[in-house]
Amino acid sequence: MDFLENAVYKSGVFSLTVLGSGSGGNCALVETANTRVLIDAGFSARQICQRLESAGIRPDSLSAILLTHEHGDHTAGLEVFCRKHTVPIFCTRLTAEQLRRANIGENARWQLFEAGSTFRIQDLEIESFYVPHDAVDPVAFVLRDRDGAAVGFLTDLGHATKAARERIRKVNVLVVETNHDEKLLQLDVKRPWSVKQRILSRHGHLSNRAAAQLVADIAGDALRTVILGHLSRECNNPDLALEAMHQLGLDQLELICAAQDAVSARLQIRPAYAPKPLELPQVDDQISPINYHNGHEQYTESLFDIAWDWGQTPTRKA
Repeated sequence: MDFLENAVYKSGVFSLTVLGSGSGGNCALVETANTRVLIDAGFSARQICQRLESAGIRPDSLSAILLTHEHGDHTAGLEVFCRKHTVPIFCTRLTAEQLRRANIGENARWQLFEAGSTFRIQDLEIESFYVPHDAVDPVAFVLRDRDGAAVGFLTDLGHATKAARERIRKVNVLVVETNHDEKLLQLDVKRPWSVKQRILSRHGHLSNRAAAQLVADIAGDALRTVILGHLSRECNNPDLALEAMHQLGLDQLELICAAQDAVSARLQIRPAYAPKPLELPQVDDQISPINYHNGHEQYTESLFDIAWDWGQTPTRKA
């Protein structure tokens, strides 16, 4: 049975709940009227279940889990959670292989995709794209509902490539990494210099300043809300992350800091039907939205039908 042909889709029901985000674990929930998808599973299975239930969601009602990469702060609860709840895991082949070598998800329902491909999970369209990070095959996501509203997830990346910026330029809500304050990281006595170099490298993590510059670069008619995530407990704090955004004149956006130990409010995601351009004079010369028609053709060409049968690989539409 084709879900898209038989489901009754309720327009306007599209939301994001951050179950927790920080250097100690990351997990978020995206919902439509018919679909519930976890982005990463970086807490224990018990914690994930408790946080879902605090948001009024039964763990066994999930449609899928999307993985950005294999690091523990994004996959810590995966093995136990998927033994208790038969939820399909969507990730790249290399990420799945890395996890299975660590005896994670040996009997899981893996659904594999290539970085850069676009596929559907029920009434959600998911666009994946590569990001530079020290993992085997790290990706970021843009999720769209059938009304055209979009949320982007850009966590764990050392720098934002031009391709990544173009992919998120049309999102209405962006979850972006603001991992560290550069001064606090340099002064941190617990981390050896080699670790600091990794974090600061082009395959490490975004600083507050780098994340703010990224948001200023892509801010335009569509973007309304930015969730600041993956904050380091020792080398950052919400005030510093927000101050970096304010310094680039991003106050007109709704700016929210995700917490490590608390579930966020449910945030509705809506398309920008009547956009009001942001006034960002200091970065006007950097704002160059891509042509929507061309972009639509590009991702339509790579649209995949993901089968829900165990072990079946995506096939390209004719």
